[in-house]
Amino acid sequence: MDRRLILVRHGQSEWNLRNLFTGWRDPGLTEKGIDEARRAGQALKARHYEIELCFTSALTRAQRTLDLMLEEMEIENITIIRNQALNERDYGDLAGLNKDDARKKWGDEQVHIWRRSYDTPPPGGESLKDTADRVLPYYEAEIAPRVLDGGTILVAAHGNSLRALVMKLENLSPEEILKREIATGAPIIYEFDAEGKVIKVEEI
Repeated sequence: MDRRLILVRHGQSEWNLRNLFTGWRDPGLTEKGIDEARRAGQALKARHYEIELCFTSALTRAQRTLDLMLEEMEIENITIIRNQALNERDYGDLAGLNKDDARKKWGDEQVHIWRRSYDTPPPGGESLKDTADRVLPYYEAEIAPRVLDGGTILVAAHGNSLRALVMKLENLSPEEILKREIATGAPIIYEFDAEGKVIKVEEI
């Protein structure tokens, strides 16, 4: 029996292109982002996976990425569960700011700490630890049981919400996960044994 989880970060957003902190703000995809989502769907279609269920966040860029992937895979009438537990990390007061402007305002070192420390949040926002504290309970309650039931589950979400999942699935330390880049539109495929242990990881 297949037990498979596919994680995909949304395609490039308009604010990714403009080098802005995005967080819970809701810009759409660029043309490149649309293409990335379509290519992710094409890559998965070539593998002939039977997708049982989809999860995504409450944000448009992840939902649109999922829709485009399903369109390329020619999958219709599938259940899609949207939940803000899978939203991107909330960047608080940094949201909407150009990253270079933020460095000028607060300094390179402080912005680096906010972006790359595990448990230091920016003003009014979340650290990666805070993000993991909402993503992982949702995963354990809603996603993991579906994976163990068998079949293939597809999750379209965000760089940091997916980092939280990757940290758990690959048993990485906080230091290791901070160095892990999650590329836009590049599926990461996990296969599990009957006890829920990851037995194979593949990026396509």
